[in-house]
Amino acid sequence: MHVQGGPTHVRQAKRCAPVLTLRRASLFVLAASLAACAPAEPPAYQHRFENAEHWSKEFDDPSRDSWQQPDQVIAAMHIQAGMTVADVGAGTGYFEPYLSRAVGEAGHVLALDLEPDMVRHLGERAEREKLANVVAKQVAADDPGLEPKSVDRILIVDTWHHIANRSLYTARLKAALRPFGQVVVVDFRREAHRGPPPEHRIAPDEVVRELEGGGLDARVVDAGLPEQYVVIGTTS
Repeated sequence: MHVQGGPTHVRQAKRCAPVLTLRRASLFVLAASLAACAPAEPPAYQHRFENAEHWSKEFDDPSRDSWQQPDQVIAAMHIQAGMTVADVGAGTGYFEPYLSRAVGEAGHVLALDLEPDMVRHLGERAEREKLANVVAKQVAADDPGLEPKSVDRILIVDTWHHIANRSLYTARLKAALRPFGQVVVVDFRREAHRGPPPEHRIAPDEVVRELEGGGLDARVVDAGLPEQYVVIGTTS
C-alpha cells in the first residue's frame, strides 16, 4: 500500500493562499500560515516483513557485512559500556550481537520491531547466541514505546523510510533519550544499488530537517559506508 502525497499538496496550497493575501493578518497568523504551507515530509514506504525466516536469508546474509559495515556504524555511535541502546526496526537482529558487545554486561539492548514474528525471532536469537543483555519487544508503527529518559542511543537502520510522520516520531524518540543521547539514522543514498525503490528513498538533508523538526540537533556524519549515509540527532 502506498501513500500518495500529490492531492494533499494541492489542497494545502488552496487553503494557504487566501490567508497570505490578508493585508492585516497578525504576525502570529502569518507564521502559522507559513508553517501550514511548509513542504510535507516524503510519505512512508509501507511494506510488511511478516516471515522472519524468509527475511533472515537476506538480512543476515554474510555478504551484507561488506556494504552495511556494522563496525563502522557502531564506531559512529560512540557507545560506552553500561549504556542502554534501542534498535528500532531491529528486524531479524543483524545488529544485536554488535550492540550487545558494545554496551557490555552492564548495558542493555532493546530490540524493537512491529512485526510479531520478527520479535519472536529476535528473542530466540538472543537466547541462542547468549545475548543476555538483549530484550526483544513489539512496538507500534507510530510509537517506539520507550519510557521517558530511558535510553542513551537509538539506532534506526534501513527503517527511517518506513516511518510515517517522522518529525512527530522524532519527538517521541527525543523524549526517551537521556541528556546528550543520540538518534542514529542509517539509510540508503539515492544512488545506492540496493534498498527501497528510488522514489521512496529519503535524502540525508531531509532526515536532518525531520530530526530537527522533532527537537534534536542533527548533522550528517561521514561513516565511510559505500551505499548509505549516517545522520545523528543529539539532545542538549
